[in-house]
Amino acid sequence: MKRSILMAVCACALGAGFASAQDSTAPLPALGADLERTTVSGISSGGFMAAQLATAYSGRVAGVGVVAAGPYYCAHTYKALSNLENATDVCMTPITPAVAASAEISLRNAAAFARADRIDPVANLARQRVYAFSGANDNTVKTVVVDQVEKYYRLAGVPAAGIRYVRSKDAGHAFATSNRDDQPCAATASPYINNCKIDQAHDLLRHLHPERTGPIERDAARGKLLSFNQKEFVTGNRSSMDDEAFVYVPDSCARQAGCAVHIAFHGCLQGATEIGSRFYRHVGYNAFAAANRLIVLYPQAHRSSGIPFNPQGCWDFWGYSNGDQDPATFATRSAPQMRAVMAMVERLGRQP
Repeated sequence: MKRSILMAVCACALGAGFASAQDSTAPLPALGADLERTTVSGISSGGFMAAQLATAYSGRVAGVGVVAAGPYYCAHTYKALSNLENATDVCMTPITPAVAASAEISLRNAAAFARADRIDPVANLARQRVYAFSGANDNTVKTVVVDQVEKYYRLAGVPAAGIRYVRSKDAGHAFATSNRDDQPCAATASPYINNCKIDQAHDLLRHLHPERTGPIERDAARGKLLSFNQKEFVTGNRSSMDDEAFVYVPDSCARQAGCAVHIAFHGCLQGATEIGSRFYRHVGYNAFAAANRLIVLYPQAHRSSGIPFNPQGCWDFWGYSNGDQDPATFATRSAPQMRAVMAMVERLGRQP
C-alpha cells in the first residue's frame, strides 16, 4: 500500500472546561436530536468515508464536507484495476487526468446501487449542501481528484449555490486552522493540522448549516466532550473500529432536544490512538457547535495489521471490511463501518 494513503487529517475542537473523556464503558446518550439535519465531513480517508456515507444514506444526510478526498465509490472507478489500485492511484495521485477519479462513473455506479436498493435513491443528492477543499501543495490527494466531488454533485443536480469548493494555493494535505501552534500551511506531516490562517471547520459547518448564525467563540467550554462505548454499535470482526469514540454535546443540547448532528471522520493515522485528543478537541468543530446547537460525533478507527489489513488506521474506502461479502459492500448500506456510525446517529436521535 502506498504510504500516501497514510496522510489525513481531522475535524475537532477546543476544550478547557470539558468533561474528561475517560470512561469508555459509558453508553452513547440519547439526546432527542433532530436527524433531519444530519451532516457529515472528513479528511482524506475520512473524506472518502464522508462521501460514501452521504450517498449511501442520502435520505438521511442533508450535507457533506469532503476535504482532500474524492467522490463516491472512487475505488471502483476502473474495473481493470483492483479496488486498492484504484484507491491509491486513481483516487489519490493519478498519473494523468485521463485515468483519474471520474464523477460520471461514480454517479453511474451510485444509480445502479440505488436501483438494486443497496443505497438510498440518488435523487436525494440534489438537496444536499456540499463543501469541498483541496490544497495546491497536496501531493497525497491531488486537486484533479477533488475536482470530481464538485462535478459529481453538479451532475446530481445540486444548484451552484449549494456547493462551496475551496482551492487553496498554499495548503498541503491537512485540515486548515488559524492556530499558530499548528504545522505550516504547506506541510504534509503529522498531525496533518495546518495553520493556513482560516478556520476551516467554521467555514465548512457554516456552509452545511447556513441557518446557524450563532457567534463563534475561540473555545467550546459551553459543552462537554464525552467518551462512549463504540463497540456496542459494531458488528463482525473486520471493522477496524476502536472500542471508544467521542461526542461533543453543547450544554444547550443536553438541556433541550432538537439539536442537529454532525459526523466528523478523521483520516489515516489521525485517530485517538495515534494523536490523542488533538483530533476531537483542537480544530474548531466544537466551538462552532457550542454556538449553534450542533452535536458532533467523532467515530474512531484504528490500525490493524492482520485481518482486516488496515496498518494506518484508515477508514474503509476500498473494501478491507467486506469479509466474505461482495467487493462493493463497503460502499453500500451494508458496510460494517457505515452501519455502525448510522446506528450511533439513531441513538442520538432517540428521546432521553
